[in-house]
Amino acid sequence: MSDVTGKLTPEQALEIVERLCEKGGEIREAVVAEAMNVLAEFTLDEIADEVFDVLDSIDVQDCWDQAGGSSTAHTTPNEAAIDFVEEELQPFFDQVERYHELGMPEQEAAYCKGVLLGIYRFEHEAESDVKRLAEEIPAECAGNLLEEWQERNPEKTGIDAMYAFIRERCPEWADWLKEE
Repeated sequence: MSDVTGKLTPEQALEIVERLCEKGGEIREAVVAEAMNVLAEFTLDEIADEVFDVLDSIDVQDCWDQAGGSSTAHTTPNEAAIDFVEEELQPFFDQVERYHELGMPEQEAAYCKGVLLGIYRFEHEAESDVKRLAEEIPAECAGNLLEEWQERNPEKTGIDAMYAFIRERCPEWADWLKEE
């Protein structure tokens, strides 16, 4: 019986965590503390690698299939590629926002940097046909992410740190930065 937790489905494990949180007190505090620890366990380069891999794994054939999927379709392969890129990036953008909502500004900034770096790497290192179809979209998505992050985090020191990161790790995007 001691290995029962290892046999739970993800849904069952979530239900147990939710029940423990409902009990309140020390158990809830321990669950919340451990959740915060899990949320903080990432590195910038891990996130960048994940973003790069997700974008680089978009199958160009899916873009062509979506574009030619029906006789009434008005989607071009380029538009389909844009849709796929945006769709794959959305969970990362959502996670940046969740860090903000949780009051974790350091993790929010670090995760945002990881996403930006992953997009930058995709734009400059990938040999994907999808990259050619959606040529300007990855950088546009990165610019949108940066703008949204900055709106939520207007403190000058944070913005300066983000800009320094971009100048160092994403130098070809440095001209986007607005000097304050």
